[in-house]
Amino acid sequence: MRRRHSFHHVHAGHSVTVNIRSGWITETELLVDGKEVAFHRAHGPGALPRELAGELPGEPGRPFVVRIEHDTSGALGLACVLKVGGTEQPMSERTAV
Repeated sequence: MRRRHSFHHVHAGHSVTVNIRSGWITETELLVDGKEVAFHRAHGPGALPRELAGELPGEPGRPFVVRIEHDTSGALGLACVLKVGGTEQPMSERTAV
C-alpha cells in the first residue's frame, strides 16, 4: 500500500511544498511555487532522504534545505522542517495529494 504525505510552508512570499509517496519505492519531491526543484527516489519501505536542497527565487536566490524526520508524535509519523537564512521553521502537514 502506498502512503502519501504533504507538507507546506510559505516563506518570503514563496510556496515550499514537500510531497512524499511511500511504499516499496519512496518518491520525495520538493516544489517551490509549484515547480519541482528536487526529487529523490529510493527502494525499500521507509527509505526517505534526510534533506532536500533548493533555492528560493530572487536576486540573489536564497538557498534552503528541508529536513525530513520521523516524528512519532504526529498521526503521519513524519515531520518536515524548512531551514533558510539561519532559521528553522516547521512545515505544516496538508491533506495528502
